Amino acid sequence: MGTLYLIRHGQASFGAADYDVLSETGHAQARALGRWFAAQGIRPDRLAHGGLRRQRETLESILTGMDSNGSAEEHPGLSEFDFKALLDARFAAEPAPTGLHDDRRSHFRTLRDTVLMWQRDEIAAAPESWAAFTARVEAARAHLMREGAETVFAVSSGGAISQMIAATLGAPGKAQIDLQLQTRNCAVARFVFTRRGHYLNGFNDTPFLTSPDDPLLTYS
Repeated sequence: MGTLYLIRHGQASFGAADYDVLSETGHAQARALGRWFAAQGIRPDRLAHGGLRRQRETLESILTGMDSNGSAEEHPGLSEFDFKALLDARFAAEPAPTGLHDDRRSHFRTLRDTVLMWQRDEIAAAPESWAAFTARVEAARAHLMREGAETVFAVSSGGAISQMIAATLGAPGKAQIDLQLQTRNCAVARFVFTRRGHYLNGFNDTPFLTSPDDPLLTYS
């Protein structure tokens, strides 16, 4: 039986010109998670991340926290959907809400409704179809859970992680965005897998946090 630890990236740079840069808090979260893995004696024999900088940097900092290293593969199915382009496509012909890309409350409230529209194929010129997104996430899952590894670390993003969970549970599309909006930075979703199937064994775990008000607790 194998175990996949599917990890959301650490805090990125919301509201900045380039979101795809891990913040100092994001690096600290990842190092703290790495120290926790090391303390538990959990060592990966397969490493992967999506094609985004924040995902790669998170894995690097996890390995730093573990005082370890290793070669990671990049899989496009672990990359996040382009939420900025998706929002822009939705509002291409109408005024966008104030603060769409730099106010957290406005952004995430609008993102939920936009993703539901995307799932119903109601957004013209979406940067990626919902069907294409779900297919590449499933391809990543199958690839990561192939035979030959017992412990897999993979760093992804909230949307892709939530879709993998929803698909595993046979849940409707609405569950994907509901899960995504509650996922913490550097949270771990855990799957167990065999040749016969795979199962969700944990969601949104942040074992590196020391208290409910730990400054390393972030969502965006």
